[in-house]
Amino acid sequence: MTTIRDVARISGYSVSTVSRVLNHKNYVSDEVRKNIQKVIAELDYVPNDVARDLSRGRTMNIGVVVPNIDHPYYTDIVRGIMAAAFAAGYNVLMLPSKYDAVVEHGYLDQLRRHAFDGLIFTSHTMPVADMVPYKQYGEVVVCHDPGQIDISAAFTERGPSYRAAFRWVQRRHYRRVGLVLPRDIDISATSSATITAYKDVFGVEPEPSLIRTGVMSYDDGYAAAEYYGTNNLAPDFIFANGDDIAAGVLQYYRDGHLTPPTVMGQENQLSGQLLGIPTIDHHFRDVGAAALRLAIGAAEGQFPVHSDFIPR
Repeated sequence: MTTIRDVARISGYSVSTVSRVLNHKNYVSDEVRKNIQKVIAELDYVPNDVARDLSRGRTMNIGVVVPNIDHPYYTDIVRGIMAAAFAAGYNVLMLPSKYDAVVEHGYLDQLRRHAFDGLIFTSHTMPVADMVPYKQYGEVVVCHDPGQIDISAAFTERGPSYRAAFRWVQRRHYRRVGLVLPRDIDISATSSATITAYKDVFGVEPEPSLIRTGVMSYDDGYAAAEYYGTNNLAPDFIFANGDDIAAGVLQYYRDGHLTPPTVMGQENQLSGQLLGIPTIDHHFRDVGAAALRLAIGAAEGQFPVHSDFIPR
């Protein structure tokens, strides 16, 4: 494989002079530049990106850890990250995790080995505290409120919009509220915030039999509604983890020619607009853009993003 030293040897110029030509630096005469470029073309030499990254101390790559793309949270937040990265001249590396803590640790080890300049966790299983030691190797960003842990974060403020949504439910005198959630409450910031807001508004714990977890897609929403139906649980209201999920819920009742409960979605998706159901806009693209700024060092700290309850 041809190296920069080969170009220098054949052209008769120093490695530093060849490097200046490759990096379009000044202080090289037109004649010297022309001679070196001729040798580069003859050798079909292409600079080694890894070596170049090492020399300039950065890769211009940001790793984005994504458990899956089943839920619009991930697609929207990644859109925000990618738009901000493109504007800043950075590349985005998508890193699938499937909520595997061992895999997540592996990506942090890659950060330690300078595979990328920063790492964004859109969601994760490993404890946030375990990420903190890796900050010395590059920016580590989470996309939820880390509380008192000293780590960069960009996240939507779910609490106020969730409480507004549940007050809307309460004013309409619904009593059997089904909660369709992404993951178990003890490992999901979203599920935990939902339960907390419910208790704040209603003053009681939600009915355990009406809580469904592991719901991330339209099909999952359909299955959750089927569970309610086959077990005769009869919720009069269902708070869904997304508008597409709410659409799946409604489809089950329509397929069975049953009277559906009132439903509420999240993410302000097209499906929710067409169905005319109330929803919550968490502005995940703004969260993604803020996370990218943190990851490249253009901002620092923790950035909450306001979310909006949209009654319909």
